[in-house]
Amino acid sequence: QVQLVQSGGGLVQAGGSLKLSCAASQSTFTILGMGWYRQTPGNHRELVAQISSGGDTNYADSVKGRFTISGDNAKNIVYLQMNNLKPEDTAVYYCNAAPFWRPGVRGNYWSQGTQVTVSS
Repeated sequence: QVQLVQSGGGLVQAGGSLKLSCAASQSTFTILGMGWYRQTPGNHRELVAQISSGGDTNYADSVKGRFTISGDNAKNIVYLQMNNLKPEDTAVYYCNAAPFWRPGVRGNYWSQGTQVTVSS
C-alpha cells in the first residue's frame, strides 16, 4: 500500500540531538496521519509523536518540550527533531502512516526501524 523509508539514528551522548526522517512513496491512499513510535526489547511499540496532513500534532508526555515532529505534504516526508536526549530515549524508532487522522491511533504501515542509543 505504501513504502516508508527511514533514515537517521545513531549514537549520541545525553543532552545531545538527532534528527530522523521518513519518506513515503507509492501510496495507494491519501496519507492523513504519520507518526513516530519506539520499541525496546520485551515492550510494546509506544507512541512518540504524530502529525496530521493539516498540521495537528500529538506527543507522548515523556517527549513534550524536547522532540518536535514536522512534515512536508508535497514531498510526503515526516521528520522528528530530538533535542536534550536522555538514556531512557534509547530504543528502535519506527515511522508509521495511516489513511486517517486520529490522535493515539496508529496505522498499519511501518518503516524498517533504526536504533537510537543515548549514552550517559
